[in-house]
Amino acid sequence: MLALSALLFSLMGVAIREVSVSVNNESVVFFRNLVGVVFFLPLVLIKGFQPLRTQRLKSHLWRTTYGLAAMYCFFYAIAHLPLADAMLFTYSAPVFTPIIAWWLLKESLSKRMLIATCIGLTGVLLVAKPSAALLDSQAMIGLAASLLAAFAFVSIREMSDTEPAYRIVFYFSLFSALISAIPLIWAWQPLHSHELWLLLIVGLLATTSQIVMSKAYSLAPPGVIGPFAYLAIVFAGLIAWLRWGETPDSASLLGAALIFSASLLSIARRRD
Repeated sequence: MLALSALLFSLMGVAIREVSVSVNNESVVFFRNLVGVVFFLPLVLIKGFQPLRTQRLKSHLWRTTYGLAAMYCFFYAIAHLPLADAMLFTYSAPVFTPIIAWWLLKESLSKRMLIATCIGLTGVLLVAKPSAALLDSQAMIGLAASLLAAFAFVSIREMSDTEPAYRIVFYFSLFSALISAIPLIWAWQPLHSHELWLLLIVGLLATTSQIVMSKAYSLAPPGVIGPFAYLAIVFAGLIAWLRWGETPDSASLLGAALIFSASLLSIARRRD
């Protein structure tokens, strides 16, 4: 399931890069979350608010804090850094996830899990081939996105014992939309129909991938399935090849092999 989420996130990244040419970061973040709230309207109209009732608002607020901050950083990185660098930062989050899960949730942290995440990160580096932009101060925002996303993943795991995936995503979208509306007071800009369509696509892809991701992290410890998120780099490479004619070189192919190896290693750990 996390592989499907990675594919959707990759498509979302492409859409964000397209719309960020003319739309500011504040608007992209707000509309992504607004679409997420609207996504749940059919559920509310059919079943009412009962499925969305929760006793863990505090946990949802913490998840929103981590996730929304990561979103601002991630969208900024996509708009201002080479796409490969931005994707590298975002999907290096699983490197930190097992350590944070061990720290906050007291989950086991085996040598196999550490080896899997290191192999996966090496593969990401080979596929993405980061440019000199990594040495720029803007890259620190991308790194912050990775760390904050890792905290968000672990917070999802922490409340998944009582909160289904759709409820986690709903409250994240709702709280994020309310909070991200505040910067629009000074950052609002008129939007054309083409930009609105792209923002709608970003929101739909993001919300769907969030639901899939939340379900995946509710079914298994973050450190076990985290390496599957590296597949997003592979998907991004395929999309770049189909859209812009970019062909992977030997380093990219080797990196892809390492990414899949890390995923297989994590599966072996789960079966032990």
